[in-house]
Amino acid sequence: MADSPNVLIVDDERDLADLYAAWLADDYGVETAYDGATAIERLDDSIDVVLLDRRMPGLSGDEVLERVRAEFPSCGVAMITAVDPDFDILELGFDAYVTKPVDEGKLRGVIDRLLRRSAYTETLREFFMRLSQREALLAEIPESELESDERFSELEQEIGELREASEAHMEELSGDDFEALFYRLDA
Repeated sequence: MADSPNVLIVDDERDLADLYAAWLADDYGVETAYDGATAIERLDDSIDVVLLDRRMPGLSGDEVLERVRAEFPSCGVAMITAVDPDFDILELGFDAYVTKPVDEGKLRGVIDRLLRRSAYTETLREFFMRLSQREALLAEIPESELESDERFSELEQEIGELREASEAHMEELSGDDFEALFYRLDA
């Protein structure tokens, strides 16, 4: 599909990667990689979104993510993983963090959001990345524990600073993303 956005699915569970590919093939150009090294080989400027498993033998999803960010910073990356989020995600530059299992509707929604947000300024993309990190932590760690953690406080401070810096760019936001800033991130 030459005109369609291109999605690279990276998961060492072949059946799962192939299922995702089957779900998406009608609307996107889809490539699959069953390990991190193959993913790195397939990465190029034509890839718009990477769906990336975190825990893989050999080159991990975290390492693949580092390469994507270093070489293709505007490429959207969704971690689609069975690894529950913890504070280590604050070091990762993903755009969305989705815990498995995931259904077709959720997968398509994540891709659509990342494609829409790829046109935003770097500040807005960073803002949404930090919001995704916060949302992942809030879904997994009790709020009372988060409130007393310095790393979470720093994340909240950074989100506040990015919100202020992003105000000049708010006209860029789609209606769904504007709503996401105030209600829920998965809009």
